[in-house]
Amino acid sequence: MDGLLLDTERIYTEVTTEILSRFGKTYGWELKSKLMGLRQRDAADLLIRETGISMTSDEYLEERNAKQDEKFLSTKPLPGVMNLVKHLKAHNIPMIVATSSHRDAFEIKTKNNQELFKLFDGVVCGDDSEVKHGKPAPDLFLVARERLGNPPSEQCLVFEDALNGVQAAKNAGMPVIWIPDHGLAALYPDANDATEKLLSMELFDPVKYGLPSYIRDNINYN
Repeated sequence: MDGLLLDTERIYTEVTTEILSRFGKTYGWELKSKLMGLRQRDAADLLIRETGISMTSDEYLEERNAKQDEKFLSTKPLPGVMNLVKHLKAHNIPMIVATSSHRDAFEIKTKNNQELFKLFDGVVCGDDSEVKHGKPAPDLFLVARERLGNPPSEQCLVFEDALNGVQAAKNAGMPVIWIPDHGLAALYPDANDATEKLLSMELFDPVKYGLPSYIRDNINYN
């Protein structure tokens, strides 16, 4: 969800950069790429280990969450997202949000984006009791598949912006579209684990994956 459906990754970056700067540390893409897609506790633990800052994971999360929650209320869908989700909904294609975010964070991020999230058939969050392991383990996507009625994994198309998420989808046996931030794409130009790599949801071609074409629609999705 973060950095894929909503423009929230920039907020994580702004807040974490601010915190790390107090310790003379920077927050570049090499570190950020390792944290993206992880559950917040796993990400915090890794951040503390990698940077060596004199904070506990609890202290970091308390400060980070307090600073970012207000900013989350102003987030908007990324380009192409609303168009695709409305298109798939109009054609009765089942969709579910599978996010590493905890439920309380999900509610804050989506509060002012209900026009988008009401179109999904369900949500699985990182703190769901059935999700035993975070990405890159496949748990999140396997639970999401089960909530949609257990279709074959190869028929479940995953969209991801994080490398950890791409690996989680592969581990679940699902095809995955990787839509990275341009900074992440530049850092890993040769990454080829995904079924397809795009630089925007606007570039996704549904027909390529057996889904209805935009061209056949007479619906205004704007």
